[in-house]
Amino acid sequence: MSKRTVVGVFRSRDRAERAVRELRDRGFQDNEISIVARDEGRGQQGDATTMGTLTQDLGEGVSAGGAIGGLAGLLAGAGALAIPGLGPIIAAGPIAGALSGAATGGIAGGLLDFGIPEERGRQFENEVRQGAILALVETGEQKAGEAMRIMKDNGAEEVEARRSRRS
Repeated sequence: MSKRTVVGVFRSRDRAERAVRELRDRGFQDNEISIVARDEGRGQQGDATTMGTLTQDLGEGVSAGGAIGGLAGLLAGAGALAIPGLGPIIAAGPIAGALSGAATGGIAGGLLDFGIPEERGRQFENEVRQGAILALVETGEQKAGEAMRIMKDNGAEEVEARRSRRS
């Protein structure tokens, strides 16, 4: 079964929260859902106290050394990364590992394995640089349409699906 990566760009923390909550309510698993956002909450000493765009309102979890919400578990494995030219970001879900392995390639480099072409990945990276929240769902083809609908219904300004390169 081939996988599809559905990507949504959210300009609002609340909309991203609602979308992820509905995805989980509809049976999408934490290992299918990823979030990427700038870590606007870094203090002067570089501590990740909040994300600015995704704060502890997201759920009950705490991770990355600070009070980052868990979206009922999703962000429990979140990581704070420094991407050259972009600065500190928070990544949760499968994308976190891809980004930490591709830090020099930035978000665009991390998205390649998810089937996002480099040019489009750079556009998504620029969206995050400007404060947007990127949500990804990597799922089977039969559920990709549902993931797209959920993101659109919850305020994603851009939503698209690509064939994933990951197995």
